[in-house]
Order: sequence, then C-alpha cells, then structure tokens
Amino acid sequence: MSSTIDRPATKRPSARASGRGPARPGIGEPASRAHRVAQGKDARTVAPLESHAQFEPGAARDPVGLLLGQAQSRVPELIPIRHGRMLVSAFTFYRGAALPMAADLATTPTSGLWAQLCGDAHLSNFGAFASPERRLVFDVNDFDETLPGPFEWDVKRMAASFAVAGRDSGFPTKDRRKITLAAVESYRTAMREFAEQPLLKVWYAHLDIEQTIREFKSQIKAKRYKETEKALAKARTRDSTQALGKLTTLVDGRPRIISDPPLIVPVEELYPDMEAAALNEQLRDVLGKYQRTLQSDRRHLLNQFTLLQIARKVVGVGSVGTRAWILLMEARDGIQPLFLQAKEAQASVLADYCAPSEYANQGERVVAGQHLMQAQSDIFLGWTRVLGPDGVERDFYMRQLRDWKFSMPIEQMRPSGMRVYARLCGWTLARAHACSGDRIALGAYLGGSTKFDEAIAEFAEIYADQNERDYASLQAAVKEGRAEASTEI
Repeated sequence: MSSTIDRPATKRPSARASGRGPARPGIGEPASRAHRVAQGKDARTVAPLESHAQFEPGAARDPVGLLLGQAQSRVPELIPIRHGRMLVSAFTFYRGAALPMAADLATTPTSGLWAQLCGDAHLSNFGAFASPERRLVFDVNDFDETLPGPFEWDVKRMAASFAVAGRDSGFPTKDRRKITLAAVESYRTAMREFAEQPLLKVWYAHLDIEQTIREFKSQIKAKRYKETEKALAKARTRDSTQALGKLTTLVDGRPRIISDPPLIVPVEELYPDMEAAALNEQLRDVLGKYQRTLQSDRRHLLNQFTLLQIARKVVGVGSVGTRAWILLMEARDGIQPLFLQAKEAQASVLADYCAPSEYANQGERVVAGQHLMQAQSDIFLGWTRVLGPDGVERDFYMRQLRDWKFSMPIEQMRPSGMRVYARLCGWTLARAHACSGDRIALGAYLGGSTKFDEAIAEFAEIYADQNERDYASLQAAVKEGRAEASTEI
C-alpha cells in the first residue's frame, strides 16, 4: 500500500498481536493502480459494505467506567465540570464520549484500509478558521485523538453525531436519515473523485467556506443565508485583539488576564507559593522549547512578542480536565497582542484499539496528525514537553487561541441546513483521508452504489440509541454518587 502514514517507525508490537484490535497494515513497494483497486475491492470480502450497519454492544460494556478511568490523569477539581457539560444533553454526552465509542468501534467489522484518523470526528469538530493567506477555510479542527486507524471509524463517528444531534433538535427519523446519508454520500463520492485526481491536486484541495456557502445559497432560506453571512463576518473579528478585550483588564497600564475560577485562573493564583522569578524562568524555558518546533520564519515572528502572563483555562467538553493554558503575548511595537493556547496531549483514545503512536511526544502526535489531515494549519502550531510543579512531565501542543475560528450553530439548524452542513463535513473528511491513506483503494472499496451510505446511516441510528443509554448511565452514576457533576460549566 502506498500510504503516507505507512512509513517505517520504531518497532512496536501491533495492536492485533497484543489482542487489542486490528493490526496496522504492512509496508511494501508502491503498487500499481490496478493492484490498489484490487486491494480495495478485496477488502469487501473482509468487511462487506453492508456489514458496517452492525453494532452489538458487549455485555461487559462500562462507558462510565471508561470515562472515570480518564479522570485519573486529569485535574481532579475539573472532572465534575466535564461531567456537568456532558450531562447538558445526549449530544454533549456524545461529544465527551470518544473513548467509549473507540472501544465500541473496535468490535465492529473492519475493512483493513487505514488513514490518519481525527479520532473524534463529530460534527462540532469541523469548523472555519483563517488560513495563512487570511481566507476563511472549513476543515476538521480538533486532533487531540488523532492516530492512524481504520478509515470507517471516523466516518461512523461523524455519521452518528448527525443522528444524535438531529434527535436533540427534534428532527423526525426520515430527516435524520437524509442528513446522515448526505454526509456519507458526500464522503464516498468525494473519495472516488480524489481517487481519479493526481496526488498533488488532492493535497492542494481545500474548502473556502464563503465561496461554498454562496454555491449552496439556493438550498438555504434567505433569512438563514443572511444570518450565516453575518456569523462569518463576525468570525473575522475573533482574533487576539478581540480576546484581549474579553479576557483581560488593565492593571497599572498593562493588560492582565481576568481571574474567573475555576474556568480561568492565572498561574500565579494556582501556584501562590512558587517564587515569581522561578516561575517566569520555567515559562520562558517552555516557550523556548516550543519555538524550536516551528519553522524558522515563524520562530522569527514569535520572537517579536514577549510573554506577559499565563492562565489555566477550561475548554471544550471532552477535553475538560486535561491541562489547557492561555499565554498572553505582547508585541514589541505594542500595537497588536497575541494569545497562544497550550493544550495537554495525552495518549489518543484510539491507542488501545489500533497501535501506539510512533511519536514519543503526544503533542508532536497531535501536530503531525493535524498537518496530515488539514489543508492549512495555524502558523503557530507546535509542541513541547513541560515539567510541572508536581514533578510530572506532560506533553502539550500549542497554537493561536483565536484566529477567525467559527463553529456552526448546530442547535439553530433546520434539517435542510444540516444536510448542507453534512455534505461539507463529508467532503472535508474524505479529503483528509485521501491525503493520508490510499485514496485509490478506498475509492474502489466504497464503490459507486449507495450500499456503504445506507449501512453507515443504519449504524448511526443504532449507535444514537446506544448513546442515549450511555447518557442515562452517566446520569444514574451521578445520582448514585459514583461520579460527580458540577453545574459550573
């Protein structure tokens, strides 16, 4: 298989050898197109297209136990916030339950065709952000769980997220199925188109969100179209200058991050007994290590900024409890600030079911996966390793806190609008997989019929049922005292 991700790495036992799941495909000489097409079609004997509808929950499933297990490596006082955010709805539960679903996906039929996975490809992990050329592009935007694995796992998580979100919005079964079918059909047809294109054309492909919205104008009601245009215009104002006004206040003429515990806590409040000089020295060392992972021109740019302050910030749903920091940087010219975000990178939820990462630093794993899957990435995307005050080393990846970032208002979507959005997500995921996996084998496997689409749409509804049961299990665990949830969300 000629695949970008299938390159030699440090030798480790495969997941299948350890009894944990499918083995990573082997590495061979670049194959002919005919051989790759045959490989894709042969995969149907291993996992027929119709088989992807199957899901049978095991008797020993314990989704709450898996979630509580994750809490062991996270900030203890933030775990109740994570559970509280997951309990808002069945969809927010789904957003935080990437690990239970990874365990479930490992029990389903597997094609053996691998790509770099997002690992958490639900519909809220797609969105718009600024490209280096200052255009709004649409792409996958969360890579905490990225790892090579069976391509259909990402497709199933994406499709099921539309089924779950559709239920939360009160959409009828018929509308939900149309939405999930739109997502999967868009994925399949895009992959087959990519299979016919030169590799460089695939790598250069990207989705300009404003142009795309204009193309879908006829399928969107005039009021919704105007609202979307306004939202995109507002996204362009979401940068470090806007964050400065929202997250800081002036103290003695200098900006300082506003304390809002437990959601935002300046580092000096978290470690009041640590000498300021020692703390600042450690922070500068961390920043220096991070800078060395950037391109030389970006290191030069970052050197034009000085670190003013750092604070812990609670972000997301599934990420809550992992350590996340915001860094306030001041430009030498004093005109425009820069906010960076450092997020802790732990082992992917897929690691026990695929194969361990080839990267020793989990932050580098995230960055490498993001570069493989995204058409264009943040110019300040890098990684580092930090020795915490507790003496534990932890891996982080860093990027800009805000750079025109925009997420679609899922809760405001009508069925027609969600179908349009589903098509965008399907195309985007296909492009990411086409760059890292064997697009020719994948296109041949998926085929020209709707069998794969129908099977995944069926799986999506079955898994939405399971998600509701798991959501109820977490509610019961909180009521019984097995888990703790906070209303401070």
